[in-house]
Amino acid sequence: MYHRMLQATLTPALVAALTAALSLNTCCTYAQAQNVPGKELIGRWDITIDRNGKPAPSWLEVKLSGNHTLVGSFVSTEGSARPVSEVVIENGAFSFSIPPQWEQGGGDLVVSGRLVGPGIEGTVTKPDGKSYSWEGVKAPYLVRSAEPVWANPIELFNGKDLNGWRALGENQWVVRDGILTSPRSGSNLISEAKFTDFKLHVEFRYPAGSNSGIYLRGRHEVQIMDTPKDEHPSNVLYGGVYGFLTPSEIAAKSPGEWQAFDITLVGRMVTIVANGKTVIANQEIPGITGGALDSNEGDPGPIYIQGDHGPVEFRKITITPAK
Repeated sequence: MYHRMLQATLTPALVAALTAALSLNTCCTYAQAQNVPGKELIGRWDITIDRNGKPAPSWLEVKLSGNHTLVGSFVSTEGSARPVSEVVIENGAFSFSIPPQWEQGGGDLVVSGRLVGPGIEGTVTKPDGKSYSWEGVKAPYLVRSAEPVWANPIELFNGKDLNGWRALGENQWVVRDGILTSPRSGSNLISEAKFTDFKLHVEFRYPAGSNSGIYLRGRHEVQIMDTPKDEHPSNVLYGGVYGFLTPSEIAAKSPGEWQAFDITLVGRMVTIVANGKTVIANQEIPGITGGALDSNEGDPGPIYIQGDHGPVEFRKITITPAK
């Protein structure tokens, strides 16, 4: 409406001149981007770090800021996505550094690499001074060409035992009176079945101060944690996709009460309904979140419950996969 009102106050010649100027500006910005050193690095990358012979997932996004500066976002093997203020390009290689988050050590986290064919490879040096090699591939878009057709619901938790699940490490999970229970911090729990697109219904409760999460395809964490209702929403609090997507409100109930998430994931697009309120509506998850099992975003993955941050209980875990 504002645009139509503005047009009504301008002469046709002036409207045409403004339109041409805007088009020229867009064109020039695009053309300049083609000449930016390291422009092939622009995009999202799924990275695997070789941590003493064990693969560890990581993720990088590089964007053009203005005419010639590359900036980005980085997810290390732990923690949430962190901003990269500048990706430095020099002699065909790139590098950047970011302050430590949860890592041990007093230095910065430093990433260096180079383009190798369609991929990238390099070295990451952690704040404690230890260095590891890594390789990266372009992240898939995961765009779906049609609306999903849903299969029949599947009860992932049978209410009796841990059949269909396995613990990562020494198991502390038990079933008590039909409730899947992690009585203390310990191992995470992973479904044996893997899924691509799905609708997920989970019912859970936690004591005061506890923290958990449920990972979609084992790669994207939806936060379950004790968060006051009057807390300002954040992507690291209740209902957020950890480090990436912020809920519209904190729709949490009080500790000790049963709560529910209804989550729909199609490609990268996620909708999260927390206790009957839609807090994230069909938003894109850019990449893997901290704690992911791997960085193979195009593959099916399990449902993965965080059990290493405090006690939590689940009484229902129902998934409806796409056919």
